[in-house]
Amino acid sequence: MPYDPSAFPPFAVTVDLVVLTVRRHALCALAVRRGEPPFQGRWALPGGFVRADEDLAQAAARELAEETGLRVHDPSAPAQDNGAHLEQLATYGDPKRDPRMRVVSVAHLALAPDLPAPRAGGDASNARWAPVEELLQQGGYGREAEPVAPLAFDHAQILADGVERARSKIEYSSLATAFCPPEFTVGELRRVYEAVWGVALDPRNFHRKVTGTPGFLVPTGGTTTRQGGRPAQLFRAGGATLLNPPMLRPEV
Repeated sequence: MPYDPSAFPPFAVTVDLVVLTVRRHALCALAVRRGEPPFQGRWALPGGFVRADEDLAQAAARELAEETGLRVHDPSAPAQDNGAHLEQLATYGDPKRDPRMRVVSVAHLALAPDLPAPRAGGDASNARWAPVEELLQQGGYGREAEPVAPLAFDHAQILADGVERARSKIEYSSLATAFCPPEFTVGELRRVYEAVWGVALDPRNFHRKVTGTPGFLVPTGGTTTRQGGRPAQLFRAGGATLLNPPMLRPEV
């Protein structure tokens, strides 16, 4: 039998972004308030429909640029002040996840250093950085005394999956450096781990582990006093992508 496209129901493909950064020593995600139905007025993850002339990676990079002004970091290029790590997270295809029509979402995870206040775009009426714990909370009130409602669509599940991906990957990969500027101190890197994992780490043990892991950090030869106190040595990310031994997450 010849293939008949009309025999299959139409559906759309979207990309949703879990954009994580560390602000004020807390792991935060980008959230946008929907300005149009469905879920008008509710907070959601940024994202949008994939255009007919772009693939998934291009769509995710476009949405990231539109929502944050960030470009995707090229690992083969020199360190960029405004680049973001972007990777595909998972696919979500519950037939009832979008009341408009059948929509399959291919979620992506984006990580970047401390970012400025976001700007709303597309069908969003507002945008903000919010602690992930607040966004995943259902009921009660957030930091700004605003009633907390569940995220729109299935975005709470997507956000939870993205946060767990980040928490697990920084154990065995150098991904934590994606939250740091091109040059950073061991103390700044430790605060990234503490924010992502939600635990306090012993500074001396952490320093010993990260500086003793081959290929993880490379001294730049410079120092900084931006943390106050004595000058602290500056590092940049090394060439290692996998950490051996891994940075095991403490049990909470």
